[in-house]
Amino acid sequence: MEINPFEIVQKQIDVVLEEISLDPNTGQFLRRIERSLIVSIPIMMDDGKMKIFEGYRVHHSTIRGPGKGGIRYSPHVNLDEVKALATWMTWKTSLLNLPLGGAKGGICVDPMKLSKRELERLTRRYTAEIINIIGPDIDIPAPDMNTNAQVMAWIMDVYSMQKGRTIPGVVTGKPIEIGGSVGRESATGMGMFYVLQASCNKLDIDLKSMRIIIQGFGNVGGWIANILYENGSKILAVSDISGGIFSENGLNIKELLEWRNQGKLLKDFQKNNHKHITNEELLTQECDVLIPAALENQITEINADKINCKIVLEGANGPTTPDADKILYNKGIYVIPDILANSGGVCVSYFEYIQDIHSYFWDLDRVNQELKKIIVDAFESVYSVSKERNLPLRTAAYIIALSRVAKAIELRGIFP
Repeated sequence: MEINPFEIVQKQIDVVLEEISLDPNTGQFLRRIERSLIVSIPIMMDDGKMKIFEGYRVHHSTIRGPGKGGIRYSPHVNLDEVKALATWMTWKTSLLNLPLGGAKGGICVDPMKLSKRELERLTRRYTAEIINIIGPDIDIPAPDMNTNAQVMAWIMDVYSMQKGRTIPGVVTGKPIEIGGSVGRESATGMGMFYVLQASCNKLDIDLKSMRIIIQGFGNVGGWIANILYENGSKILAVSDISGGIFSENGLNIKELLEWRNQGKLLKDFQKNNHKHITNEELLTQECDVLIPAALENQITEINADKINCKIVLEGANGPTTPDADKILYNKGIYVIPDILANSGGVCVSYFEYIQDIHSYFWDLDRVNQELKKIIVDAFESVYSVSKERNLPLRTAAYIIALSRVAKAIELRGIFP
């Protein structure tokens, strides 16, 4: 069954609107997208033929500041997915109390089928098509699925060449040599670790004793796996697009990261006492912490009752549907929601943006120290609302995030 992520977003908003007394007009405002841009991206392929791809850039809200959100390259990208992701970015920046809004972009393309030259041409033309709605004071893109620091460098170059001067603040997640920040690549995983650590303190659990399963072994899944492995936790299973690998005795994450970094898939990794499982099987294995760090809509009403863990730490955006949320809550599973759990990336993106604007750069200790303070403070606020109102952490997080955006709307008023 195809699940529309933007419909999921609407349901999540409705749940929160039932919990808070809000002007109906403001509630209507929160449900809508500020602007959406759909662009055609014609490029000449290496064989001399032209192909036309479809791209998107969406602003859900710039009420509290410039839009912030990644750009993903995937054959499954569509407008509703990008609208949903942009909305989640609004809640994420608001929850952390950053002076930013929510945006997202993407191109419907399989980047694995493109050469590096084709990828560069695609990125540069896409940037030219969306150039009027991005910029340091409008909307600041960042890497997302299948994009990276090199892609951000190309975007920065096109934007800067059109403006006639170097403008590093147009994107974050850039190479350090041209205005990127140390700690940006590991930021989402590091933020997840800080939130999980804070949660375990509240639950009086020793994190090092926890058995972890991670769906997804890309930038987010790979970093949180490595951080937890170095912390002494046992990683029972990880997975990539080809499937998962499981060991009751725990995996050697360093070894698997080395395998991944050679461009190899987990389905081809062979070792005694390791067994291969599907991504679906991985989600229902018994563990202490389940980390869905791949795509949205992975835990649904179909498999939620089979989830067998104490904590779900959402590394992906929107991995749990509202119907599944209810099932997990009734089972007593502690769900740490995406807009809190994986917000380390946007937090350090904000730090990079600040550093670019001021042309003054921080060291790694300061980046991680500032990240920990902001994300743990956000967790404490969410935990407090959750306890006061006897609500799931997700609903508590949304109450805080939506209330801040609603307050900004009410203070600014409706033009004209």
